[in-house]
Amino acid sequence: MSRTDAILKRLSGLHPKLIDLSLERISRLLEELGRPQDRLPPVIHVAGTNGKGSTIAYLRAMLEASGKSVHVYTSPHLVHFNERIRLGGTLVGTRQLNAALERVEAVNAGQSITFFEVTTATAMLLFAENPADYLLLEVGMGGSYDTTNVVDHPLGTIITPVDLDHQQFLGNTIGKIAVEKAGILKSGAPAVIARQADDGRDTIERAAHRLGVTPFWAGQDFDTYAQDGRLVYQDETGLLDLPLPRLIGAHQIGNAGVAIAAIRHFGLPVDTAAIERGLQTVVWPARLSPLKGKLSDMLSPGSELWLDGGHNAHGAAALSRALVAMNQTRPAPLVLIVGMMNTRAPADFFMPFAGQVAEVFTLTIPGEPNAHKAADIAAEAKKAGFTASPKRSVLSALAAAAEIPAARVVICGSLYLAGDVLHKNGTPPV
Repeated sequence: MSRTDAILKRLSGLHPKLIDLSLERISRLLEELGRPQDRLPPVIHVAGTNGKGSTIAYLRAMLEASGKSVHVYTSPHLVHFNERIRLGGTLVGTRQLNAALERVEAVNAGQSITFFEVTTATAMLLFAENPADYLLLEVGMGGSYDTTNVVDHPLGTIITPVDLDHQQFLGNTIGKIAVEKAGILKSGAPAVIARQADDGRDTIERAAHRLGVTPFWAGQDFDTYAQDGRLVYQDETGLLDLPLPRLIGAHQIGNAGVAIAAIRHFGLPVDTAAIERGLQTVVWPARLSPLKGKLSDMLSPGSELWLDGGHNAHGAAALSRALVAMNQTRPAPLVLIVGMMNTRAPADFFMPFAGQVAEVFTLTIPGEPNAHKAADIAAEAKKAGFTASPKRSVLSALAAAAEIPAARVVICGSLYLAGDVLHKNGTPPV
């Protein structure tokens, strides 16, 4: 076990629950650390159900294309914990991370605190002590009581599409979940809001009105769409004719548009040329990413291997639409290799893929005690009308997929599975 893993294991035992949404413990610890949240670079705080990480990836790419130094906080990590904390454009070094974790551990002195709270406090300390021009801060879960919601005066806030997810913690309707997401809105901070379901929009609108915030709405104040192989962005100040984003899928048009809207609405120093460079250089692993290397070499000639971390019904629908578009360009039998955590419903995930899939192979995510069993996922897939069978590992699933000539193979269902795949392929995020 590495030193980092040993520290994180100790920290994970400080609270009986993995998730316990509250601001009391994090606020106490940050006070004892000297309130690093008050010494951060200008913060852009991002909440939502899907698209948070992609939107942040676009913002980072565009700001860096303008020569700006950017801190980033996202979760979960795929392979190494360091991926959660990016300091001025570079993943935090292991020695620097370990030193910060141990400082926070010493200050906390064994008091009850969740893993995400203590690691977020560590990130805040690192962000405060290392200069940068901006901090892009992703909500972990919800918004109102999320550990990141300790910044009183962000430069701006963003809410990406709100949908059903984590219902056991956030509520069982989009409206209830939107209440939690809207908790990041702050008086005096401009807000950019992606397209929302009607009840989600109404909820966010009411929360914004109470704070005196006038949201900048997708579909009303700005719009983004693909046309003739280009991305067109339009708002009240004019139209931009841009290259399509490097990230794949129609949903990435919307994510890119929200990032561009934030740049313009928040008054960030990013010109059109930097927006163009950001769209073409953006990187966000395991979001419908082509996977090259020793795992793809296992497949039959002419096959493709893709990796996607989408894990809920909304993410599955976006993935399905992207795969339909791919099939129109190059028809190929579709094989899904699926592993899921038991907080998600496999039946909901499979629904958007009806009529698309040649075969489903299912996995139990390695090292995850809260993962669905492969046999259970396969049973749900069969109930939904798919040909499905459980496999012992991603290697055995790929060996089975290799029996299908020139297939389009997509590994999906969980970011935890995506991380295991990247590790096995020898291509961790950098």
